[in-house]
Amino acid sequence: MTTATRKQRDTGKAAGLVAPALIVLATVIGYPIVRAVWLSFQGNRRLDPKTGVFTDGGFAGLENYLYWINNRCMSPSGVVGACPPGVLATDFWPAVRITLFFTVVTVALETILGMTMAMVMNTEMRGRALIRAAVLIPWAIPTAVTAKLWQFMFAPAGIVNSLLGTDIAWTTDPWAARGAVIIADVWKTAPFMALLILAGLQMIPKDVYEAARVDGASRWQQFTRITMPLVRPALMVAVLFRTLDALRMYDLPVIMISGSSNSPTATISQLVVEDMRQGNFNSASALSTLIFLLIFAVAFIMIRFLGADVGGADRPKRRLFGRREAKEAVR
Repeated sequence: MTTATRKQRDTGKAAGLVAPALIVLATVIGYPIVRAVWLSFQGNRRLDPKTGVFTDGGFAGLENYLYWINNRCMSPSGVVGACPPGVLATDFWPAVRITLFFTVVTVALETILGMTMAMVMNTEMRGRALIRAAVLIPWAIPTAVTAKLWQFMFAPAGIVNSLLGTDIAWTTDPWAARGAVIIADVWKTAPFMALLILAGLQMIPKDVYEAARVDGASRWQQFTRITMPLVRPALMVAVLFRTLDALRMYDLPVIMISGSSNSPTATISQLVVEDMRQGNFNSASALSTLIFLLIFAVAFIMIRFLGADVGGADRPKRRLFGRREAKEAVR
């Protein structure tokens, strides 16, 4: 049997083994995505002023997308235009700004805290296993429980105001409410960042640090010229996963503050849920598609331009690092 024939046979076997999983994924994931995109081009059910009966909107083109992006109102006849006096437009762009604000602030804080916790957990010391288990407790708690816990702590007569000696309205004041959500989210998710970064730290050979210490490198030089370059692939993957998760934030601000689209902590995911509760499934599908495109764009930028190593191609190999490489790194 020739090499080409053997390769074709192995490829056929591999395709046969993978095919069932691909079919299941296409059914469970692919169909809902295609269906949501199709619904986004359909008009919502509306009251026909001539007959007084609710009818299907039919094909509406980009009407639902214009409804959200242009921040316009929609008349009962389906015409998108300026809002009449006393009628509020959609809350799409304010929700986008709040979502991006939460994403940038929480991911930045979680990256700093996660890196710090990972460095501590990677240190050789007594009780290291206990520390690792304790750090992961906040991440293991369900988000709904976390939200209720912090809602109780940020109550007007709660623990936070009692400790600080203040009377801050954490659940009603716009910036205080956003700060409360950020604190709760960082407390819960920083251990997740620490876990992913710790995995990258443990892949760095110990002899690299030993060689750097022999060559007189300080701890700061070891961190900036050895640790950060070698842990960067794992760090970028952690930032990528956390960023995509933060862009879909929903349950924490809803339970802690409010589920209304007029809430100071309303995210774009809240708009989707509220639109669906009002029976506007097609416009909600359009908004879901916009969220998908936003998340896809962010993921593409981070993978393509920021070097998030999702495939593991840039992971360090032990045989590539030794005394000579460490000496060059600390120069």
